[in-house]
Amino acid sequence: MATKLNDILRKKKPAILKRWLDVISATYSGEAAAFIKGQKNQFTGPMGYTIQEGLEGLFDGLIDEAPFEEIAPFLESIIKIRAVQDFSPSQAVAFIFHLKKIISEESQNTSDTRGVVDTAALTAFELKIDTLALISFDLYMEARDKVYQLKTNESNDMVFRLLQKERRSCEMQEQGLEQGPNIETPILK
Repeated sequence: MATKLNDILRKKKPAILKRWLDVISATYSGEAAAFIKGQKNQFTGPMGYTIQEGLEGLFDGLIDEAPFEEIAPFLESIIKIRAVQDFSPSQAVAFIFHLKKIISEESQNTSDTRGVVDTAALTAFELKIDTLALISFDLYMEARDKVYQLKTNESNDMVFRLLQKERRSCEMQEQGLEQGPNIETPILK
C-alpha cells in the first residue's frame, strides 16, 4: 500500500527544513552561514530569520497545495536577499532544486512500515517544485532589474549633482572675471 506523500513530508518537516537551510547556508562563507543558521530573531538576524521563515512558508504551501500566489511572497523574500548578493541567477535559485533531492531521500528513509511512497505523487510534487523554480527565476530577474535601476538612478543623480556644482563654479568664475581680479593683498607690518 502506498503511503501518502504529504503525511510523510509533514512528519519529516523538521529534518527537511534543516537540510534545506543547510543547503542555503552552504552557499555563504563560514561566518555568514553560521549567522544564518543561528539567528531566528527578525531583529538580531533579519536575513537568517527571513530565509528560515521563507523556507517554512514555501514548504507548508507546497504540502498544503496552496496556490502559487500564496507561496510567492515567501519565495520572493528569499530571492530578494539573494538578488542583492553576488550570486549568479543559477546560484541564487539552486536551493529550490535541492528540495527535490532532500524530499526524495527523506521519503525513502522513512520508518513508516505501511508502504512506499507513491511514485506518481512524488513526481507531481517535484513538478510543483520545478514550477516554483521557474517562478524564482522570474522573481530573481525582477529583483536584479530593480537593483540595477536603483544603481543607474543613483549614478544619474550623482552626475547631475556634479554638473550642477561645475556650472555654479563656472558661473562664479565668470562673475569674478567680469568684476576684475581682486588683487588686494594684505600689507604686512
